[in-house]
Amino acid sequence: MLASTSRYRKALLERLGLAFEVAAPGGDEKVLPAEKPGDTALRLCVMKAKSVANRFPDALIIGSDQVAASGELRFDKPGDHDNAVRQLSFLSGKSADFLTAVSLLDSKSGEIQSRLVPCRVYFRTFDRQRIESYLRREQPYDCSASAKAEGLGIALIARMETDDPTSLIGLPLIALTEMLERAGLPVV
Repeated sequence: MLASTSRYRKALLERLGLAFEVAAPGGDEKVLPAEKPGDTALRLCVMKAKSVANRFPDALIIGSDQVAASGELRFDKPGDHDNAVRQLSFLSGKSADFLTAVSLLDSKSGEIQSRLVPCRVYFRTFDRQRIESYLRREQPYDCSASAKAEGLGIALIARMETDDPTSLIGLPLIALTEMLERAGLPVV
């Protein structure tokens, strides 16, 4: 079970060739006071998996969450053009950490595995014209920090530092395959 309605996470999980279903998770995704971005991602990925467990009492349930941050600022999905312009204008020439957490809950045993997989992204310096061109062509309004690296957003990125490039897209497959194997479901 994938406890997510994200089309990006669904597409990533499809890469593994496993049969799975998708369920919309529930719960409050509000950031807690003084909570660090990585802690938020970990807490929310577990909450998402647990929120569907009662509907699927004998399943392996995957939860995932991503928090993007640069310094003290957090970047959600922009939702619209103006917010995307603001986010990208700020990120031009800077770096941001995309902290993606994944959990695997065995709803039968209650055992849960979780891992945080960071990805530091260094953005190129770009002007408003390049931002507008990118947004017009890609429309990444449902992507954290407006950075759709699996599409044209890659042209805004100078480099990345991560152990798992799929973490930037929203579901760290390297960590997930290790978790699935430990749960008795090897991918290959």
